[in-house]
Amino acid sequence: MDTTLLTRRSSHRTRPALTVLGEMALTPARLHELCGPARHMAAMLVAAATQGPVFWIAPDWAADRLNPDGMVALVGPERFTFLSPRQPIDLLWCLEEVLRSGAVPLAVAELPDLPNLTQVRRLHLAAETGAAEGTGAPLGLILTPGEGGAPGVESRWHMTPAHTPGRLGWTLARRRARTLPPATWAVTRAKGGFALDPCKETGTPA
Repeated sequence: MDTTLLTRRSSHRTRPALTVLGEMALTPARLHELCGPARHMAAMLVAAATQGPVFWIAPDWAADRLNPDGMVALVGPERFTFLSPRQPIDLLWCLEEVLRSGAVPLAVAELPDLPNLTQVRRLHLAAETGAAEGTGAPLGLILTPGEGGAPGVESRWHMTPAHTPGRLGWTLARRRARTLPPATWAVTRAKGGFALDPCKETGTPA
């Protein structure tokens, strides 16, 4: 039996979660999934809750790019290093290497397709290695298309716009978490940041 893996898995449970907004909290040294039409907004909220550099990995062929002018109200664009792999297979390779290095607190990868369970497990192990051998416990995020559904992720969050005339708003749903039930919140602009209010309906587990 490989006791090293058992030790790594148990160690991440004792690390305090990163509180992003209200009840949105992410366990460090693990891989989390963001999906839905406003997944980029969700990623910006996570980045704003961290300190230090962010590595953002996106396909070289992607038509849409993050706009620094839109980012600046949420998080400083100067914190971001953008990587643009030319091959689909290199997206996960880049994310794995960044997490394994433990050099940055947050690494994000925009994926055109869902990773399989083996790939997700490799990313978890890479993040655990980075936490043990790097300068901190890195947080891994994957942005997946549609409704998401990557197997084996630590948590899955779905975010969609819910704007009304004269008021910005979003709906955030926790669709998967190892120890918490599905839940849904309304996200609105508040003085000095954002507010998270519970909704009556719950997210759909996947």
